[in-house]
Amino acid sequence: MRFERLVGLYITDDDRYTQYRENMTPILKTYGGGFAYDFKIAETLKNESEKPINRLFMIYFKDESSMNDFFSNEEYLKIKEKYFDLSVGSSHEISKYLN
Repeated sequence: MRFERLVGLYITDDDRYTQYRENMTPILKTYGGGFAYDFKIAETLKNESEKPINRLFMIYFKDESSMNDFFSNEEYLKIKEKYFDLSVGSSHEISKYLN
């Protein structure tokens, strides 16, 4: 079993977002995390959020505690500020669950 989150993003700078992924992935792996699915969205037919979405992915962790520890990791937060915050216009958590 693992803890999974389905997330929709609106990417405004694809190159910078790619740098974010490259820099955060080694940290993610130390928490037993990874990406199971990752899609660039050309057209959204239904969206319950008012936020636009052009990227959809499923990120996983070995458990919810590992997820929380990852997202509060100091090194991760520096990477997030440098790349994610400048490349993502909006973020929407669609679902999280134990699978």
